[in-house]
This record gives sequence, C-alpha cells and structure tokens, in this order.
Amino acid sequence: MAKENAATQAADQPQAEAKAGPVADPKPTDAAAKPATPPPAPDGTPAASAPAAGDPNQPKKKKAAGVCPPRGKKLKKVIAANAKKAKDAGVIPLKQAVALLKSLKRSKFDETVEIHINTGIDPTQGDQMVRGAVPLPHGIGKAVRVAVFAPADKQAAAKAAGADVVGAADLVEKVQKENFMDFDVAITTQDMMPQVARLGKVLGPRGLMPTPKAGTVIPANADIAAAVKEFKAGKVEYRSDKTAQIHAGVGKMSFDETKLVENINVFVEAVRAAKPNGVKGNFIQGIVLSATMCPGIRVSM
Repeated sequence: MAKENAATQAADQPQAEAKAGPVADPKPTDAAAKPATPPPAPDGTPAASAPAAGDPNQPKKKKAAGVCPPRGKKLKKVIAANAKKAKDAGVIPLKQAVALLKSLKRSKFDETVEIHINTGIDPTQGDQMVRGAVPLPHGIGKAVRVAVFAPADKQAAAKAAGADVVGAADLVEKVQKENFMDFDVAITTQDMMPQVARLGKVLGPRGLMPTPKAGTVIPANADIAAAVKEFKAGKVEYRSDKTAQIHAGVGKMSFDETKLVENINVFVEAVRAAKPNGVKGNFIQGIVLSATMCPGIRVSM
C-alpha cells in the first residue's frame, strides 16, 4: 500500500510543476531596473516625474552660506605668488609697503585698505582698553550715513551739516520698535543720552552705540554741525578687541600713494596718543597693512 502512495505522489509532481510554470529569475532585468512611473494623484492628475540629472531646466542647488567657490589653478598661482612677495619683503617702511600693496591688486572692485595694529595692552583689564576716533585728512573713500539724536532746536543745524537721519524721541522709538538701522554712525547730544541709553541692546552689538570716547556724544556747549561734518568726511572709529588688536579701514586702493601714507600716519599717531597709563613697555608692537583681497605686509614706522 505504501508503494502505491509513493508512486501516485511521484506521478502528480510533474503535473504540479507544469501548472506552476518556470521559476522566475531572481536577477532583475533591464526593464525592471528602470524607475517606475509615479502613481497618479488622488484627483486623477498625473504626478510630475523627477527631472533628469542633466536637464538644463532643472533649478541649481544653492551653495551653502559662507562657502567659497572652488578656485582655479590660475587664481591659486596668483594668490600664492602675492603671498610670497609679501612674505619675502619682510618688514619695510610705510611708503614701500603702500607701493607694494597697490602692486598686488588683483580684483576688479575698489578694495579697502586696512591697517592692523598689535598693541601691548592687557585686554582683560578694563582700564587698558583703547578706543577713540580720528578724522582722516583724505577720508575713507565711501559715503557715511549719519544719524543724529538731538532736540528740536539743534536738528536744523545737524541737517544742514549733512546728517542723513535726524530725530529725538521719535527716532529712539523708531530704532527700538522698528529696528531701524539705516545708518553707519550714531551721534547724540548729551541731553538726549538718557533716552538713547535704552537702545544699548540694539546699537551696542552693532558697534553703533554713542560714547564720549568715540566722539559721538556731543556736550551741550559743543558744535553738533562740526561733529557731523567730521564723520561725513571720514572720521574713523577704532577700538581694541579681545586679542589686543586694532583694525580699521584707512582708504581705498584707488587713492594716490601719498594720500594713503598721510591717512595711515594720522591714524597711527592717534592710536599712539591713546596709550593707556597702565601699559608698560612697547605699546605698538607691530603694524600690518593689507587690503580686502591682498595679503598682509608688515610695516616699520
């Protein structure tokens, strides 16, 4: 009986395989590798297919903020050559440094000439912080927007001197509530300082808070028009940072060499005159001259 059941199962097995058909190949074919068409939307409209990789109409991906584009071989060689020239020059006099800086210009726009002074102060000591303002004889080469906080009787004089924004309590409220910041320098009269002090959290982080050391708080008996004219002409504020460095713009690359030398001399003398009493030894320990797209050149003065 067992032999008959085994024979019956053996006879039925080929018939079952014939009904099931051949076993599918597990390897995907070329047709299966192609991406499937996306299903239509619930309302019956066909879904949009993803754009091809080489599609010219495909929107370009935005670059991450703060990431410079890749530099070509030619640009890398120019940057390396300029850096080598500045390094090989060593510490040179101011006139030679200005001439060398102008010869290293490689950009199309008018670069800002910057000065960086390494001081011997202790930045952890509050009485050794250096801060001030100096009018440069030839300006800084750009328009300066000046805002003036003054009472009504002095607003006309400030406007006549070239102030861009003038106001009193209304201007304080505009800055505080509307975050109005369309100015580069803020000047206030001494009697307006109690109201302007409320803007410390707004103007302080941006370096715009008026202060007597920077010459932006005008005493009651001083001429506010003269202060406005100085800042409009190119009065530069400076202050030491946490690393005991002072940085400021002193002109443009389009300036004549003589004008740049005069601006730099006036700025350095103003910083030297602001030496705190608590500083021992050399106050100015190093000066570097640079531009927006140029390497730093060490200067001996």
